[in-house]
Amino acid sequence: MIRKILIANRGEIAHRIIRACHEMEIEAVAVYSTPDRLAPHVLYADEAYHIGEAPSTQSYLKQETLIDIAKDAGCDAVHPGYGFLAENAEFAQKVQDANLIFIGPNPDSIASMGDKIAARKKVSAAGVPIVPGLEEPVEDVQVAADVARDIGFPVLIKAVGGGGGKGMRIVHEEGELEKSIQSATTEAKNAFGDPRVYVEKYLEEPHHIEFQILADQHGNVIHLNERECSVQRRYQKIIEESPSPFMTSELREEMGKAVVEVAKACDYVGAGTVECLVDKYRNFYFLEMNTRLQVEHPVTEQVTGIDLVKAQIDVANGKELPWMQDEIIAQGHAIECRVYAEDAHQNFAPSIGTITDMHVPDGFGVRFDGGIYAGLPITTHYDPMIGKLVCWGNSREEAIRRSLRALEEFAITGVKTSLGFCANVLRFEKFANGKYDTHILEDHMEEILSQSKDEIQFDVPASVASTLFAHEQGNSNNGNLRREESKRSGWKITGRERGMQG
Repeated sequence: MIRKILIANRGEIAHRIIRACHEMEIEAVAVYSTPDRLAPHVLYADEAYHIGEAPSTQSYLKQETLIDIAKDAGCDAVHPGYGFLAENAEFAQKVQDANLIFIGPNPDSIASMGDKIAARKKVSAAGVPIVPGLEEPVEDVQVAADVARDIGFPVLIKAVGGGGGKGMRIVHEEGELEKSIQSATTEAKNAFGDPRVYVEKYLEEPHHIEFQILADQHGNVIHLNERECSVQRRYQKIIEESPSPFMTSELREEMGKAVVEVAKACDYVGAGTVECLVDKYRNFYFLEMNTRLQVEHPVTEQVTGIDLVKAQIDVANGKELPWMQDEIIAQGHAIECRVYAEDAHQNFAPSIGTITDMHVPDGFGVRFDGGIYAGLPITTHYDPMIGKLVCWGNSREEAIRRSLRALEEFAITGVKTSLGFCANVLRFEKFANGKYDTHILEDHMEEILSQSKDEIQFDVPASVASTLFAHEQGNSNNGNLRREESKRSGWKITGRERGMQG
């Protein structure tokens, strides 16, 4: 049985995993870079070890160091969270080779779904529809042009080995094709170390709908219904909701069966997400599979009542899923707003600085998964996401109203944030009516921004907003949070004295 887990990540997802571990009476070991030494995931872990300097290549991406820490700390397993090494098949294999449990799918599943060309072939062979396009990476521009003419413009150039919008270009006419392939290839190489790109049909008025799946080591696979993720900027999701207002019960059943087949096709184990594009006629196509926990997993948790992190750990422990497919019933509606330190009126440029005050909303149906508090800086080294505000309601209308109430209560000073922008999107007629697709921001950005020129801000006493920061600094001064000598620097909270001795 897993009794101690190293969390190979930072920020809100590391804190989220720590909470699940503590509820399961499992010890949680954190790692931190120099600027993260007072981050919440460090303060609330049972043990925490300094892993390097700020750049992720010198800290959170150091595979051997992470494994050494896990072994030295007596861990049984490693949880990768999302981002960083979460979908790195090499890291998953190294964890297993060190006789540690990797809380996620097996390395072969990660590799097969990480290569988009290989994934398309595997999924197509399983009978799941894929977006029409080139079945091999682009090697000849003329071949790509022939395929593009055959499937019809516009087409999308996509990186084989990446995600997050990197190495992607929309091409509307043949004359743009060669230049777009060249720029996408360069970007893909710089972002992923893999220059390969391919061509597929660009769907107009598409919805980005994904299904959460769970699979155990005994061959059981279920899905936990869908999330609508069509509010995107530069292919990055901003607001997600479940269930999708575009979904019908017939389409949900059809897509649900298909995504289960995707998971079975790659012998999947654990929590994962099958992402699809759905056109305006409700034809759906496989997009990709994320072999990890998603940023937006809380919306599924709120409507199903299933703790996905605990489910991941149970599956890694060899337990069978305790649910049958017909027992998964969504209750109500949930919406997640990603809260970023960025300025919507400056093309969403990151807002670098220190959060001086922060008041987080609460109340019935309101959840905030965060990884920062007042007094901590927003740096250029990591994603500027402050956290995720998730609101549940009995209906979609109630979930929207509750989200707006919570956004208005949310107060952050010291940096610009996306709070006001998220509120404007929720108020925007197309979103409020549930009649939007992935072009909502591209087509209506000026209208959405013009609804309010000022970010939602509320004055709160600094003494209230910075209480946690002052408390933790006080603890570090009086010895409650202390450094223990070992071959690595470990931080401990009083009452958890299970660390290595130097």
